Amino acid sequence: MKAVTITSFGGVEGLEVRDVPDAPKPTADGVRVRVRAAGLNRADILQRLGRYPAPPGYPQEIPGLEFAGEVESIGEDVRIWKIGDRVFGIIGGGGQAEFVTVPENHFARIPDNLSWSEAAAVPEVFMTAHDALFTQCGLTLGESVLIHAAGSGVGTAAIQLVKAAGAFAYGTSRTADKLERAKEFVLTASCVVGSEPMKIVEAVKEWTGGNGVNVILDLVGSAYLQANLESLATKGRLIFVGTTSGSKAELDYRIVMGKRLKIMGTSLRTRSAEEKATATRLFAEQVVPLLATGVVRPVIDKVFSMQDVRAAHERIESNETFGKVVLTI
Repeated sequence: MKAVTITSFGGVEGLEVRDVPDAPKPTADGVRVRVRAAGLNRADILQRLGRYPAPPGYPQEIPGLEFAGEVESIGEDVRIWKIGDRVFGIIGGGGQAEFVTVPENHFARIPDNLSWSEAAAVPEVFMTAHDALFTQCGLTLGESVLIHAAGSGVGTAAIQLVKAAGAFAYGTSRTADKLERAKEFVLTASCVVGSEPMKIVEAVKEWTGGNGVNVILDLVGSAYLQANLESLATKGRLIFVGTTSGSKAELDYRIVMGKRLKIMGTSLRTRSAEEKATATRLFAEQVVPLLATGVVRPVIDKVFSMQDVRAAHERIESNETFGKVVLTI
């Protein structure tokens, strides 16, 4: 089979499409999927740079954390799926290849209204946002959520899920144009941060009458830590999803203790098979129906062919994306 392959760590010149051994024949509860499209994530950029290796058991040289395709063959214990079913899901690595073999409980059925490219833009960002907001932070009706990097893949998914749950979505971005586009997802209010993270604090005070927000979904990292702590309401929850501005910062314990805050981190890639299965089941039960009815939808920045993977990486590294970059396989 053909696959995107990291031939050397560093720049995009280290990416090639090569012939590699086929994905394993499925046994027991395994399913082999013919991949039609795969989402591209910042994790793939980091893996190409040599900074984010795949977990044990997944190919180190083939990136890809999510896929959309059709069931090609099944193991003898599979009962849920049949050959030809359209499915999408997450994988620890190797998703940017013609075939992947995964456990049957690590993916869900694609709604009929989604194309291959649209389906490939869903799993990683919608599962991440859903798990972070509802499973980890316990978001409830009427609460407020501040979403950093509102124009990112996870950001656009989170805004939609927050609104669908009857909560209030606020957004930030370092540039005004992305926030302008994000308004179509009915942000309650937004703030252009630029290079001054503490702008967030004043904006949140204005939006909430000084009360602060209940939940912050932080896709940016260390540069926003102090602003996050000051922007949270009493008993607020802060969850770390990304570290584009860095991964180390000084923490003021007094604010955390005084407000009785909860601080969490999340990553789907590093979870056990059982945890991934649970996240996938909740996604299938609670998010897929919203996709099928159009209440929420994938947001695609640009679609590239697998052969143009270098250009796709450059697109993400430009920081000009709004929504997801997708590869057709």
